[in-house]
Amino acid sequence: MTMIHSLLARMPVPVKLGIPLASALVAAACGSAATAAPAAGGSASASATGTVITTHAGSGGTFLTDGSGRTVYLWAEDGKNMSACSGACATAWPPVPATGTLTAAGGAQASDLGTITRPGGAKQATYDGHPLYYFVGDSAAGQTNGQGSDNFGAKWWLVAPSGAEITAADTASAAAGPAPSATASSNAGGGWS
Repeated sequence: MTMIHSLLARMPVPVKLGIPLASALVAAACGSAATAAPAAGGSASASATGTVITTHAGSGGTFLTDGSGRTVYLWAEDGKNMSACSGACATAWPPVPATGTLTAAGGAQASDLGTITRPGGAKQATYDGHPLYYFVGDSAAGQTNGQGSDNFGAKWWLVAPSGAEITAADTASAAAGPAPSATASSNAGGGWS
């Protein structure tokens, strides 16, 4: 309980208000097999055939989004093609579902798309081996309120089309809402460290 209290104390107020809503949406979605959209109102797909991963230009660099423009993140705690985020973590950072055919658009590379199987059998989209997540604190396309967050003991980063983590603050997109502080450097090297 102390870990959850500590996490909530570090979150901006709009995020704190969004978590109960997101939890209610997740609970409602779990009760209906017909729902495949992630929590907090985002859609993983702009295509009737499956999940789309595309790109968006931000002040910190071009980063990945889903087909509806919702920002996706990687978590530094995860291993290659392996998610360490479950329970409360997956409520605050819902996994990007891999539905139908995964499609790359914009600057995203089809060869970097993949899937992993989560406990319970659900498929999660990956990019260059990084499991992808949404953030419940992002309420509109292009928002990057999760950038640089250290929720659940490790950093959450935007993902570059190269598959590298972007560690620079995204000030243009973050203007739509408060964002946690992030480091001012960027890993432009690509891939796993």
